[in-house]
Amino acid sequence: MQEFEHIQSIWDTHKVEVKISSEEMLRQAKKEVSGIKLKSLLNLAGMVISFLAITSIWTFYDVQSWTTHAGITIIITAIGVYTFLMYQGHKLISDNDFTIHPKAFLDNLKRYQINRFSLYNKLYWIYTVALSVGLILCFFEMLAHLNIWVQYLLVLFSFAWVIFCSALVRKVAMKRDKERIALLIEKFERLSTQFKN
Repeated sequence: MQEFEHIQSIWDTHKVEVKISSEEMLRQAKKEVSGIKLKSLLNLAGMVISFLAITSIWTFYDVQSWTTHAGITIIITAIGVYTFLMYQGHKLISDNDFTIHPKAFLDNLKRYQINRFSLYNKLYWIYTVALSVGLILCFFEMLAHLNIWVQYLLVLFSFAWVIFCSALVRKVAMKRDKERIALLIEKFERLSTQFKN
């Protein structure tokens, strides 16, 4: 039994170094970049759909109160600005090809990482406050036509949703993006050194 434990300890301490060719690493890295680009495009599409859905309220709902107009304006402005910032980040990773301009691509990837961090931190809170203020202003007119319990439930659900997204969803997404982009930067830096050798 002691021999087995000795063999087991040797096996556990033995590390096998896996060598991946630069072509395979480049293929994997390009696949990950494509995934990030697709996710970015889907986020942009979701924001555009949100923008159109909110603006359609003016078309299909007879808005009477100035508070509703102000609220919708604030929400649309927040969505528009956030969408524009997301588009700028998307352009950073879509503009260059690593095989043609490795240094420029790596620099853009690092700027994209900073851009995402900024979007998930201070800009996210500005966006959330703007949406919350816009919702509050819209609620003055829209909730007046509903039963008091429905009003409380809608307000409670709205703020619970904002808190849920801010506390849990944002942190999970931020952590996943941070790890994914950092790993990608590391891969491209290793590739750059391999191509130089």
